[in-house]
Amino acid sequence: MNASPKKSPSESVWTWILITLLWGTVFFFTSTWMLGKASAWLDASGFRPDRAETMQVYLFYAPVLIVIALVAKAVKNRLDPGSLKQLERQKAVKEGKRERYFVSFAGGIASSFLFAVLTAVAHLAVAPVTGAVIRLNAATVAVAGAMNIAAGLGASLFVGMIFLVSGVGRGAKRS
Repeated sequence: MNASPKKSPSESVWTWILITLLWGTVFFFTSTWMLGKASAWLDASGFRPDRAETMQVYLFYAPVLIVIALVAKAVKNRLDPGSLKQLERQKAVKEGKRERYFVSFAGGIASSFLFAVLTAVAHLAVAPVTGAVIRLNAATVAVAGAMNIAAGLGASLFVGMIFLVSGVGRGAKRS
């Protein structure tokens, strides 16, 4: 039998779910706030859900995050069986050949924007249940998504700094 490469801890389904729930929750609340700001600037506040309505939307949104985590894990396993590309990226970061201060700079940009769009869709989809009056147009969602990128980059930088200070990822080189 061939020895398979050692799987990283991120291969656990629970790790994927928990990380997706963590980031998805952060982005849900930052996106909701950004949607409110963009709506106030662009379309006379057509988006002003109260806390109770927002929490009802989140109860719908959280299971969607779990589905996203499972689909993302399946896609990742299909595209990178054995996590070889992931291990190469981690090695490049350790050697200083890739970004060190941001945990996935491009991923932070894409995730924060896409989660803003997902949050807008969730609010619109659940509005009939919550009774919230939600009016969002594409321009408002796009501006909120762009504004939410700052939250994504800030969070990415924050996590990168934690990793840098704590020494996560440092260790003995293996041959």
